[in-house]
Amino acid sequence: MNILVTGGAGYIGSHAVKVLGEKSHSVLTYDNLSKGHQDAVLYGELIAGDLADAELLERTIRDFRPDAVMHFASFIEVGESVKEPVKYYQNNVANTIKLLQVLIKQGVDKFIFSSSAAVYGSPEKVPITENECIKPINPYGHSKAIIEQVLSDLSAASRFRSVSLRYFNAAGADPAGRIGERHNPESHLIPLILKTAKGEREQASIYGSDYSTPDGTCVRDYIHVIDLVEAHLLALEYLLDGGMSGVFNCGYGHGHSVREVIEVAKEVTKIEFSVQVVGRRAGDPPLLVADSSRLKQLLNWHPKHDDLHYIIRTAWNWEKNSTY
Repeated sequence: MNILVTGGAGYIGSHAVKVLGEKSHSVLTYDNLSKGHQDAVLYGELIAGDLADAELLERTIRDFRPDAVMHFASFIEVGESVKEPVKYYQNNVANTIKLLQVLIKQGVDKFIFSSSAAVYGSPEKVPITENECIKPINPYGHSKAIIEQVLSDLSAASRFRSVSLRYFNAAGADPAGRIGERHNPESHLIPLILKTAKGEREQASIYGSDYSTPDGTCVRDYIHVIDLVEAHLLALEYLLDGGMSGVFNCGYGHGHSVREVIEVAKEVTKIEFSVQVVGRRAGDPPLLVADSSRLKQLLNWHPKHDDLHYIIRTAWNWEKNSTY
């Protein structure tokens, strides 16, 4: 099939492109390269374009004629979204709506959306089911919730069908070591810790140690990027088989605290490094753990890499051998 991947030069998008290419799909990446990397696109063609460029976007979709779209292109930093909300609403909301308008015009009606557990805010019940109230506590989460609502309304009004995948904490890297996580600036816990182990940072930071969690640090459900990508492929099959629009959590159903992640990183790397406790970050809920039973039941998802040691080992293999 022809699959258009927006944001396919970024972390999760590039892993999706890799797996789609390995499964012999025809892949076209559309990415403005503001956050992504050209050399991370291992299969298919790359169009260096912005979603705000309606003319280029429409020409690309008209020429490629995708059977479906996987939409990863968005800004993802919670802290930045608090400081620059308009930037997030412009890119994550306005540009996504522009993409949807072009897809509708060109007759493309299958869409897989990169959503987030941030739509839940600070949930009342954990593990979190898809029926939990949507109460984002930062502009990033609001931007994802808005698009989920747009997609729901669009499905109700037309033949357009979509799957929104609510990511918990994507982590790890391509097991073959060809691609991995490299944000600039980096803000995700595991790569920051590994950069400290590598000697590129003086110390790792724990943002708050007074949360209502077992060890006082935030707890997150870390999911290996390849298991997350597999959920996208299953969502694609689901839509192509006539599945109805819906939302699905993507996580393993159990969490690890910041302190736990640091200790496992020390075990994997066999390196002792400095750690400091600093103040909380704005917009960080204490506990986010998924109930992904719906994904397993309806899409037949069977994760293969539910092991924090494995997640960090693949990330370390990428990190220590990278020269980016």
